[in-house]
Amino acid sequence: MSRTAAEITTQPACWRRAAAEATGFTGAPRPGERVAVVGCGTSWFMAQAYAALREGGGQGTTDAFAASEFPHARTAGAYDRVVALTRSGTTTEVLELLARVRAAGTTTVALTADPATPVMTTADEVAVLDWADEESVVQTRFATSALAFLRATLGDLPGLGSVARAADEAEHAVTEPLSRSLLTAEQWTFLGRGWAYGLAQEAALKMREAAGAWTEAYPAMEYRHGPVAIAAPGRITWLFGEAPDGLAEEVRAVGGHFEHHPSADPLADLVRAQRLAVALAESRGQDPDRPRNLTRSVVLGAGTPEV
Repeated sequence: MSRTAAEITTQPACWRRAAAEATGFTGAPRPGERVAVVGCGTSWFMAQAYAALREGGGQGTTDAFAASEFPHARTAGAYDRVVALTRSGTTTEVLELLARVRAAGTTTVALTADPATPVMTTADEVAVLDWADEESVVQTRFATSALAFLRATLGDLPGLGSVARAADEAEHAVTEPLSRSLLTAEQWTFLGRGWAYGLAQEAALKMREAAGAWTEAYPAMEYRHGPVAIAAPGRITWLFGEAPDGLAEEVRAVGGHFEHHPSADPLADLVRAQRLAVALAESRGQDPDRPRNLTRSVVLGAGTPEV
């Protein structure tokens, strides 16, 4: 078993621990605060999911940005708090952003997997999830544990079960067989609405990173505005969360495979997509632990910025 595959199976336990530790974290955004959540790659997609959960739950304006695209030109004080997700704690764009907004007087918070990295002194408060760190370059359990941690700080949200329930569902997702249709397809498109759109983005990224697969991701309703043209026999349309009326029928009418687990927590459903990415990589003779062209952290220039 690859390290990535082994780490995927530990996610239910990691989510339960994340939810337990979140109860004592003092750096979580407070109701009513204006919040920006930032990250790079996988962490950006987790930021998108959390931002949609928080704002959709009525807890305050919450935006998500790739760290390199943060809108510094906005009026000073546009955000009360900036939350950064960074597994390595060394990503250049994240460190530069935290240092800049902190110097301007904005409260900064970071979630990381490594307590021996520069982010520890760049942010005002840090949650260390070192027990969810990974050996694999491809992120799985740290990213989902960080989202589970942030999700737990929001309390009970309308229409959304607890992190504990998601973990229970993930126990099944890590063991149930993947269908032959998923494993033998030539193309996969992931869709989601609201917070599940960030998860769809992440599912597609996992497939590209681990297996070099042809994958795309869209908001579920936007899929009809052009991208549905690629639906065909041998191609997958995989929806996380709530399904728009008529979408399944539209995909099936042209011979596409519509994958949807309507009763599943979207976070648990993401585990299935992670497993698919690993299975495809292995079937193609690729090492999912060491994907081509990728490293654990992107550090630009001569080294990390001074912090």
